[in-house]
Amino acid sequence: MTQYPDAKVFLVDDDAGVREALAWLLRTRRLLSEGFDSADAFLDEIARWDDAPDVPCCLLLDVRMPGTSGLALFEHLLTLPWKATLPVIFLSGHADVPTAVDAVKRGAFDFCEKPFSDNALVDRVEQALHQSAQVQAQRQAQRSLQQRMDSLTERERDVMRLVVGGLPNKLVADQLNISVRTVEVHRARVFDKMGVKSAVELANVLRQA
Repeated sequence: MTQYPDAKVFLVDDDAGVREALAWLLRTRRLLSEGFDSADAFLDEIARWDDAPDVPCCLLLDVRMPGTSGLALFEHLLTLPWKATLPVIFLSGHADVPTAVDAVKRGAFDFCEKPFSDNALVDRVEQALHQSAQVQAQRQAQRSLQQRMDSLTERERDVMRLVVGGLPNKLVADQLNISVRTVEVHRARVFDKMGVKSAVELANVLRQA
């Protein structure tokens, strides 16, 4: 059973038989999927998103399709700010292998040549979902850190900057022309809002910003 029960795999292939076979294959690993019969249909879908899905996800993408090609869709995905949360695995025929290899060099997760090994493909899907989960966790951590930073007052930011710089409370007070007691109050509030217990821990958190 997959370690990502809420994950979603997007299938973009103009062949209904291929989409159905892939959906069945993914269900054998308890993976949810959603199929699209063209790159344009998937483009219409993501145009409605404010951001990437909040669950691990990946895209199985056929290289050659009528209308917008899989490669053109991939090029569009590369322009999106959340592209790293949606790893792309190309499904390519033998003639498309050089194109798929080039796409991997430019950021695609992998490609599987048709006909592909069922187990090998789903293994790669699960690895892509693991990567997606890691990227999403990093994005969430960064958003949480930014929210904590935004909660600080201007004076608390001033105190934090000097505390992280290694200054003792007395020197912080002198620099900001405030009392040591006021520095202690601001310092305690900074630590509380930032979820840390020491200046060293605070410095480590800020390095992730």
